Amino acid sequence: MRYIVNSREMKQYDANTTEHFGVPQEVLMERAATAFVQEIRKREIDTAKTLVVCGSGNNGGDGYAIARLLMFAGDAVDVVAALPKAKATEGNLLQQKIYKAYGGQIHTKIPERTEYTAVVDAIFGVGLSRGIEGEPAALLAQMNEMPGIKLAVDIPSGISSDNGNVLGTAFKADLTVTFAYEKLGSLLWPGNTYAGEVILSDVGINDRSFLERGPAVAALEKSDLSCLAARESHSNKGTFGKLLVIAGSQGMAGAAYLCAKAAYISGCGLVRIFTPEENREIVQTMLPEAVLTTYSTKKPDAALFAETVGWADAIVCGPGLGTTETAEWVVRHVLKCASVPVLFDADALNVIARDVSILLRPHTELVVTPHLGEMSRLSGDPVAYIQNHLIEVAKEFARQYNVICVLKDEHTVTGVPYSQTWLNLSGCAGLATAGSGDVLSGVIGGLMAQGMAAETAATVGVYLHGLAGEAAAKENGLRSMIASDIHAGLRSVYRTLEQ
Repeated sequence: MRYIVNSREMKQYDANTTEHFGVPQEVLMERAATAFVQEIRKREIDTAKTLVVCGSGNNGGDGYAIARLLMFAGDAVDVVAALPKAKATEGNLLQQKIYKAYGGQIHTKIPERTEYTAVVDAIFGVGLSRGIEGEPAALLAQMNEMPGIKLAVDIPSGISSDNGNVLGTAFKADLTVTFAYEKLGSLLWPGNTYAGEVILSDVGINDRSFLERGPAVAALEKSDLSCLAARESHSNKGTFGKLLVIAGSQGMAGAAYLCAKAAYISGCGLVRIFTPEENREIVQTMLPEAVLTTYSTKKPDAALFAETVGWADAIVCGPGLGTTETAEWVVRHVLKCASVPVLFDADALNVIARDVSILLRPHTELVVTPHLGEMSRLSGDPVAYIQNHLIEVAKEFARQYNVICVLKDEHTVTGVPYSQTWLNLSGCAGLATAGSGDVLSGVIGGLMAQGMAAETAATVGVYLHGLAGEAAAKENGLRSMIASDIHAGLRSVYRTLEQ
């Protein structure tokens, strides 16, 4: 597991390291500067003629120390104070003093007619919360237009550390060296498009600096997949759970297939598909392994439906279901009858959006997996707002309706009521294809059916789905990937884990 921090958390852990453990701020600055220079040296970046632009805070202090180290190495360095009239922090003033004592000069504007091999941004850092305008904005624009590789210290200036929003304007980095913990703003869109490659470097701030309050957001790593227990040799299909997939409508049988097959590949022992009679031949042909129960689209048989729901260890409801009166009847009856974990996706969410309060009625674990448009219908917030506040929206919806909210985007957020929030960092652009969400629902549903807690299944399922997408992209390419390729990618991921 890797922690990802916002600006408030990073400031607190920095302060805890200094005030509680007694590590001087000057030591942390020296470590940051040394780490930054070491990382760019590893990549053989040309720093023969470097511009370092420093702000008045500790990020600027890091910049002055970086300039000094580059100067010691024989590089030609120009340093510019971006905010010459602003009150500098003590650490910043000390680094300025040291830099000048070694013969360094500090300019108030970028020297004219100078071409640099590298441009280093050390202006604002993680603490920025206001929009950049006026002279600082013009300075950033000038830096972005200059030739040479662009390097950011901790986070590109102008990017919110909390949500990745561009605060007026921002530095466009090719490489960002960040310290101690990754920052949300460098990972979430659009901040990730400004950060370039992000390198995490140790400066001596570690988990002990949390004291009693750790970061609210974390991401899974491959080592966390140890929760996928080995298959017992003495077992049968019942050992690995029964998943009910309520999916498909006339012309949408593929959604049921994609979901159910993903559940099987994820290790589920038995998958039953509840779908309209019109889909019988298609589904039986495409996935003969599935148990099939069909119903009339005019009016499902209530007794048959109750028996089907009662059979399952977990339920996925919604892929390709439609939003007809029959679909609404199905969704409401799942909420009324189910006593096992339920995942709602796709059309089920569009039905629920008509009266979101129905989510408050059941007495079982619920997972919802909306994309941005579906989340907009559920929450009433504009898509643009949701995209710029992914963490907040997922957490708030999870708490308000006591559900696990898997909010799908480039980096999917899983909000859990009053618990850890998860940001998924696996995956690729190839997953942006029709049916990809149906596969995800099947993976999460299959894990829940095998007995994994809904919170864990949602988080692990999203991570596995992303890894499967990466594997599929290697085999098929990003452009040509389709949802069924993710099935093969998922098999590849599991095979690697077993080996």
